[in-house]
Amino acid sequence: MASTITAVSVGLGLSRSSTRKLTQTRNPSSSRLSFCSIKMAVSVEEEKKKKSFTLEKSEEAFSAAKEMMPGGVNSPVRAFKSVGGQPILFDSVKGSHMRDIDGNEYIDYVGSWGPAIIGHADDKVLAALAETMKKGTSFGAPCLLENVLAEMVIKAVPSIEMVRFVNSGTEACMGVLRLARAYTGREKIIKFEGCYHGHADPFLVKAGSGVATLGLPDSPGVPKAATYETLTAPYNDIAAVENLFENNKGDICGIILEPVVGNAGFIPPQPEFISALRRITEENNALLIFDEVMTGFRLSYGGAQEYFGITPDLTTLGKIIGGGLPGIHTLKRLQEPGSYEYLEKITSELVQGIIDAGKKTGHAICGGNISGMFGFFFTEGPVHNFADAKKSDTGKFARFYQGMLREGVYFAPSQFEAGFTSLAHTAEDIQKTIAAAEKVLRQI
Repeated sequence: MASTITAVSVGLGLSRSSTRKLTQTRNPSSSRLSFCSIKMAVSVEEEKKKKSFTLEKSEEAFSAAKEMMPGGVNSPVRAFKSVGGQPILFDSVKGSHMRDIDGNEYIDYVGSWGPAIIGHADDKVLAALAETMKKGTSFGAPCLLENVLAEMVIKAVPSIEMVRFVNSGTEACMGVLRLARAYTGREKIIKFEGCYHGHADPFLVKAGSGVATLGLPDSPGVPKAATYETLTAPYNDIAAVENLFENNKGDICGIILEPVVGNAGFIPPQPEFISALRRITEENNALLIFDEVMTGFRLSYGGAQEYFGITPDLTTLGKIIGGGLPGIHTLKRLQEPGSYEYLEKITSELVQGIIDAGKKTGHAICGGNISGMFGFFFTEGPVHNFADAKKSDTGKFARFYQGMLREGVYFAPSQFEAGFTSLAHTAEDIQKTIAAAEKVLRQI
């Protein structure tokens, strides 16, 4: 059986930038004045660059937000609880950069939590959106573009034969769990510690992401009955999975996992782990479910299943396939030759540069990447599961994070979140980030 549940979400913004050009007069009589003017202008520009980092407007806006929204945010990790300091409110995005409401600019490695793989507010995407929106924004009925996107997804992802589009990653994972239970006639499901599959009750057992950020053992308000049929194992632990099947013979409908963990930090599978899961599920007539909401179209055009050469029975997708709106154009761009090679090049340079800077300055640090998805931990490592990830020095990460903000670099505000690059990131972005990292690492 091969199918998919897919989800879409959006983050979109605009920005504008300006540059100032200096010209020098050739009139000898005014050469001294001209030189002074140029020097003064350059000094002004340098002062602008050195202006103090302030979040005054963000502080005011966040204080107001706390009166209207729980915690002042709409996703726990955005509250900066694990890194301290002031959550930043953004005004605009463009390419690989973001600008907050105080006028600070950052190189962005969050990418709207993954969708912005070709960069923010891409001109061609915006043009395609503008043209499409002339026809309306929502029909509440079938439309031809659904066929177009569905066909592109089916052709791209090895496991997918049919598609059901839904509204969020959470909804996709809820649907795939129900489908797996209905197909097998069994109720128990295996998930892995630190893997996040949305905020539906059955999945909020040893979940990563916001739960890890807040330091909660599980999410309050989830009844025991909702998670009674959820079994958990450490990621990358084949023996633990085999024991669960042995102790629950004929009761397990399947295994769901992030093929590369992104919600406990970046944790790749060890060799043979995913292939062992494929073997175990087939031996027990259970289903293998890939949650590719994060990895889909990011590790490769066919997702993690193409990258690792393992075909699951069910797949959930999200983020890149929609980005809320520009999915079709984004997928077309990703098919262009060299796209994933470029992402691999810049991302590996970024991660290795940060790791080298950390070691040079005397810090325990490890990390890695696959294509445009990456992460690093302040621990010697290696990190193979959530328990290993929790050995990371989160206090040091918080200090590093705040230092990088002041240097104009925006990472996810949690040690337990993967980072993302895009086709809009330049070699200059990467080198600036590495230089900033070494500067901050020398200070903390």
